[in-house]
Amino acid sequence: MPPELAHAAEFGRVLLVGAGPGSADLLTLRAARAIEGADALLYDALTCAEVLDLAPARCLRIQTGKRAGKASMRQETINRLMLRLARRGLTVVRLKGGDPSVFGRVGEEQAFLAAHGIPVEIVPGVTAASAAAAQFGFPLTHRGEARRLLISTAIVADGHLLEDGWAAGADAETTLALYMGRDQAGAVAQRLMAHGRSAATPAIAVENAGQRCARAIPTTLSNLARDLDAAVPTGPVVLIIGEVTAQADIAAATLSAEMRRPLTVST
Repeated sequence: MPPELAHAAEFGRVLLVGAGPGSADLLTLRAARAIEGADALLYDALTCAEVLDLAPARCLRIQTGKRAGKASMRQETINRLMLRLARRGLTVVRLKGGDPSVFGRVGEEQAFLAAHGIPVEIVPGVTAASAAAAQFGFPLTHRGEARRLLISTAIVADGHLLEDGWAAGADAETTLALYMGRDQAGAVAQRLMAHGRSAATPAIAVENAGQRCARAIPTTLSNLARDLDAAVPTGPVVLIIGEVTAQADIAAATLSAEMRRPLTVST
């Protein structure tokens, strides 16, 4: 075996795993198995205890932060930490909320690790918009009503509102799912209405989507900021704007949460 291949074979690997919106029963089977086989687990601050409990007792657990508005580990530090652990021959699971390919910096981390010869696998997860729609009983697309789904962030890296792209979300047949937009809801509504989206467009803000403690705030585009402020959310919020949100069934979500069973570790 050539020396460079023999050296690479000594390395471990990194799995960039989607933890879904929070509850362990919304993990994919592949994600659950990855966590159960981890030697080192780097997880975001919002990862719930029942997901972390799937990791073996011997697993090294490191919280990386990554919560909006809170102090967190720098991305460069996370990259170097994954590299160092993988070079020790460990199976490293980088656990990210939702789907790692949706605002999860998976491209940056994959490129960094690949440049250093570390094998990488991406394991998808349930993203917040899908979890919110399923939990509160409305579709994201609907024949004759919503022909497309646009998933976007409301802010750029420095926390300021995006300047461009609002026309795409103003189309009446587009369901717009906005991540990291809780504190910019008023400005978002103004931008969309300025581009022609009706002020009466149904909207819903979902806090802690997919979790048993999830809460939905049904509203309209013009009242989105007012109703969201009145609800005083403290958890992560996804804003979904479009005619389909009028189909939301708040009572059904409560029943669904009561019927869930906790996920147990396989033996």
